[in-house]
Amino acid sequence: MNLIKFIKIDENSRVPKYQQIIDSIINNISLGNLTMDQKIPSINMFSEEFYLSRDTVEKAYSILKERNIITSIRGKGYYISRTKLISKVNILFLINKLSSYKMRTYNHFIDAIGANSHTDLHIYHCDESLFLNILDKNKSAYDYFIIMPHFKTEELKHVSFTDNVIKAIKKIPKDKLVILDNIKPEVEGDLIEVYQDFENDIYFALKEGLPKIKEYKKIMLIYPEKAVYPYPRRILHGFRKFCVEHKLDFEILDKVYDDMILKKGDLFITIEEADLVNLVKQVREDEHKLGSDIGIISYNDTPLKELLGITVISTDFKVMGETAAQMILNKSKGKFKVPFNFIERESL
Repeated sequence: MNLIKFIKIDENSRVPKYQQIIDSIINNISLGNLTMDQKIPSINMFSEEFYLSRDTVEKAYSILKERNIITSIRGKGYYISRTKLISKVNILFLINKLSSYKMRTYNHFIDAIGANSHTDLHIYHCDESLFLNILDKNKSAYDYFIIMPHFKTEELKHVSFTDNVIKAIKKIPKDKLVILDNIKPEVEGDLIEVYQDFENDIYFALKEGLPKIKEYKKIMLIYPEKAVYPYPRRILHGFRKFCVEHKLDFEILDKVYDDMILKKGDLFITIEEADLVNLVKQVREDEHKLGSDIGIISYNDTPLKELLGITVISTDFKVMGETAAQMILNKSKGKFKVPFNFIERESL
């Protein structure tokens, strides 16, 4: 077979023979010497040609199969099953929902990680079963696993992790694991963590805006109790802590209702985009002046909010994506708390 003439096994190298086989096959795929669906030598033929034990070749083929680089067909042999960017660093990026914020983090990550990597994006919709299925199918195919851990219970409440998720994550080698956006699970050892601190982030951001916030008579946090993509309850804890500490009148509402009762001196903090749009519409219809009669603070910034002059408290998603990429490139481990900012605009 053509593959035989391309394979090089160095008897004097300290690299194990099975690893040399793996590296040779991957290198020949990247050079174009091996193509999709091309047949490769059998284990017996390979071992005889290079005077290697059958166990050595079998171990190499087994690892290549786990990484989905080759496949075996009973009675026919082994074939190349994956050629796309095989020589680059392969990354599995798991996010819980396809929101503008998540995609901003992902896009900044892609820009920063550079051309010598290939990243596959999967969305698991806060669903434990879907997450576990994706992870199980790809557990040996990637060099890094980036996980944004946000899940929902049957009651549509937010949980950072479930027991099954923790068990699955613990099976990932620590040097391949990146926990992004949320706190890490109960995993020992050094890994990459680039995270938000949901409770303290909102607390300190609102504290920064306290002089303006105190001008309002009552603060309403619009926190969806049940959502397809639920939000961490730590946001509630941080909000309550801020209001109680500064003796502010507050209320937590599930959504912005149609025909909401708006009073001069009300300040609303919205999380979901739909609530922000509905609220701004009602403020205008009631002929209140935004930023003096009614105040609005929105959770997480977007270019449109900047254009419309909406005050925000927001994670720096650019920093989140770029930091994760740099830590992978630098092969560094450790924790990095993403900046969370209070950005005052005309709506406050």
